[in-house]
Amino acid sequence: MTTMKNWVLTGLLFLVVSTVFSQGKITGTITDGQGPLPGANIAIKGSTSTSTGFDGKFTITASANAGQLIISYIGYENQTVKFTALNNGTTDLGNIVLVSNSNELSEIVVKSTVVDVAKGRKTPVAVSTIKAAEIQEKLGTQEFPEILKNTPSVYATKGGGGFGDSRINIRGFAQENIAVMVNGMPINDMENGRVFWSNWAGLSDVTSAMQVQRGLGSSKLAVSSVGGTINILTKSSDKKEGGSISTGFGNANYLKTQASYNSGKLDNGLSASILLAQTQGDGYVNGTDFQGVNYYVALGYATKNNKHDFQLTITGAPQWHNQRATASTIATYQQYGSMDDPNVRYNADAGYLNGEKYNINKNYYHKPIASINWDYAINETTKLSTILYASWGRGAGSRTAGGIRGKAYNDVTAFRTADGLVDYDKIQAYNSGVPVMINGFTGLQTRTKIGGVYQNSTASGSNANTPAAASSGTSGISQTSSINSHDWYGGVIDLNKKLSETLTLDFGVDARSYKGYHYTVLNDLLGGNEYLDNSNVNYPNRHLTTTYDTDVQWNVFENKDYEKIAFNSTGNVTWYGAFTQLEYSKDNLTAFVQGAVSQQGFKREDDFVYAPTNPLASTDYEKILGGNVKGGANYNINENHNVYVNAGYYSKQPFFNSVYPNNRSLVNPNLTNEKILGFEGGYGFRSAKFNANLNVYNTHWDDRYLRGNALPASAATSTTPAIIANSTYSEYLGINEVHSGVELEINSPITDKLRVNAMFSYGIWEYKGNAISNSYLLADNTAVPGFTDVTLYMDKAKVGDAAQMTASLGASYEVLTRVTLDANYNFNNNLYAGITPANFSSATNKGALELPSYGLMDAGFSYKMLVGAKKDKSMNFRINVNNVLDETYIAESRTNIFADDNIDSKIPAKGTYTSNGLIYDGVATANQVFFGFGRTWNFSMRYDF
Repeated sequence: MTTMKNWVLTGLLFLVVSTVFSQGKITGTITDGQGPLPGANIAIKGSTSTSTGFDGKFTITASANAGQLIISYIGYENQTVKFTALNNGTTDLGNIVLVSNSNELSEIVVKSTVVDVAKGRKTPVAVSTIKAAEIQEKLGTQEFPEILKNTPSVYATKGGGGFGDSRINIRGFAQENIAVMVNGMPINDMENGRVFWSNWAGLSDVTSAMQVQRGLGSSKLAVSSVGGTINILTKSSDKKEGGSISTGFGNANYLKTQASYNSGKLDNGLSASILLAQTQGDGYVNGTDFQGVNYYVALGYATKNNKHDFQLTITGAPQWHNQRATASTIATYQQYGSMDDPNVRYNADAGYLNGEKYNINKNYYHKPIASINWDYAINETTKLSTILYASWGRGAGSRTAGGIRGKAYNDVTAFRTADGLVDYDKIQAYNSGVPVMINGFTGLQTRTKIGGVYQNSTASGSNANTPAAASSGTSGISQTSSINSHDWYGGVIDLNKKLSETLTLDFGVDARSYKGYHYTVLNDLLGGNEYLDNSNVNYPNRHLTTTYDTDVQWNVFENKDYEKIAFNSTGNVTWYGAFTQLEYSKDNLTAFVQGAVSQQGFKREDDFVYAPTNPLASTDYEKILGGNVKGGANYNINENHNVYVNAGYYSKQPFFNSVYPNNRSLVNPNLTNEKILGFEGGYGFRSAKFNANLNVYNTHWDDRYLRGNALPASAATSTTPAIIANSTYSEYLGINEVHSGVELEINSPITDKLRVNAMFSYGIWEYKGNAISNSYLLADNTAVPGFTDVTLYMDKAKVGDAAQMTASLGASYEVLTRVTLDANYNFNNNLYAGITPANFSSATNKGALELPSYGLMDAGFSYKMLVGAKKDKSMNFRINVNNVLDETYIAESRTNIFADDNIDSKIPAKGTYTSNGLIYDGVATANQVFFGFGRTWNFSMRYDF
């Protein structure tokens, strides 16, 4: 028995020793053929994982004598490398070169230090990256921002539903407080911070990758990243040689064609890339036809020693699209659908004129942007990155001027056909003197001539139901366009110096100059003979007959000489900034501190309100200083776990209309910077089979500026003078917000064929404290006589216009070789209507209206067929179905009418909306809303060569 025990013990000892000695270390360096790739993921199949350091090197322990390494890095094809481990020894695999794929992100990151792209397990910010393949496959007929809807704390909607009219919200902050960057260029409008996605519709075709940094982000510039930063990286000219031809079609006559070609990097260092695409359709919403073109040209040159790299890029997306500007009430959608199934496609602006579809609301714009990127590797430790850019925006949005019998064109009864369309034929008939029946009035209504002609103006006439009121003078309806063109020039220069093995210093400058041209032109008199304009104090009583079309201006350098009406002002904005960043990186710790300062100047010119001799016709620059300071650190606990923290403070200059709040050239006496203080922390886990990121944040936004409407006209009293209509404006002062929340993002390659992704975010976005409403005279910015400041009881009210709780779950499965099915379910809850501060004058107000939660399912099918003699080309087929279950949902509301409100505040006996049955999905049907889209689909084919 003793002998047997000895043999057993000896055998166990042998197994233990064998196991110990079978362990070996695998080392190597991951590169792209030109330099190391820091942060690449290396996993032993079915076992542990690690990532490369700053120099691209890795070390991983193998418990088996042989196996496979799975190597992955964003922008590159996954690579599998077999290994044989030495017992208790080290096996060096040397340099492993990854092959770039269509999702090139590192191509730009490696070359330019101007582009602030966060790196996993290194940059201490909350970040999500969308690759080109996902955009190319899943975007379909959706708007560009919608590709981000499965990112934590992001809420994207289609707005009115017109082409490019979508909007995005991050952590409860609207677009004007989200920095959008294209290859390091800031593209938020310099006057108001907005991003009009219709002007950038072509970005989806040329994006290599898009990264969303939530919170203050890692941008070194003093940009408006209150809610987050969207970094869009476009295709590089020196991509590998090849190209593609594609076409796609979908519901509502959607049709898109595209062709692109890349020369690859030639022996002489030159390279080129070109893309051309066209998109058109009827639009899901009635009367929202559109047509757009996208062009992209990139030329590159790199010296043989790679010290200098130049990239010239020109891209633009000229387009026109009809819009849905009117947010109808729920009752109106029901009227043209049914009580249980409202017509979500209904458009109160659409109609027919002379037998053809017509919409008085049309957007047409062309905003090409040109940039030159120069990256200069001065030596091994010093790099200079420069980007110079220019943008020329030309275009407008058409709207209406005037009215008929006191009614606007979109009045719910006056000019409606039986099916709810705008009766533009009736408007044209009235304008031209033809007697017409107008709903709501008795008998035929006929206008009179003035000076022998039918004269339109801004007047809307009388709505009194009497024969005498029918003779309405200059009241008539015209189509006019508000021109918002601009010339924009800028540059960013960054010097990156590696001070030591652990310290890297950046410093640079950011300079911009912007000139915006704002005026109105006459498009269509709709049967009238002339237009009377009294808006120009220098030339009153102008009788205009010249009209201008609403076509896209392709030649942005053509200076058209328009006859202007209504207003004519020019906004000049200058921006001079400096920034610096010090980064520490050693072993598992990365930390940074950065600061930026900018001086913005605001100048206003106006030759309509002021005579040329008036100093206010051209003001001096009002200069305002602002800036930010940020810092953070990331610590990699081991190969699997990392934690990070960051904090920042931002003193943000107000927008142009805050500096000149009354559309006059007098500076706001209450001018102050907005203050943003943010804190953030996070934890990350990475393994071969499961990756997760958990973030928490707290952002304080103080002294937010909002402008309100004019006071209603009123008669004089014994103590106060009369208030003339539209002679005043309001300001809301002391508006403060606190945005806190938690975010979780998960993805898991469960098998080689099955991948699962999920996210969850929960926010608490509320107003903090009460605010004050003041009212001022437009003429001179002085307080309205007799008006008392009003306290606005906003404390704890919910911030509206975005879902404060979002979640999604998705999966993709390769059912056969290169045949993939995917689906995703997105859920939105705690969604509140946008609020008007003036509605909070009572301490017993009900806060913001909560809208019904909703969930949407999207699904897709992909097939990639290899073709060509070497099977190095492919045909790609894709089907997308969005909102598969055809969910009807309210995406946003412009009003806050509660179900238990009285339908007539003056006659409570009429009861509430609930008692009268005027409720849809728990919401009062008097609310003005936009519904989201129902089920949509598209099919595309692409040939890659």
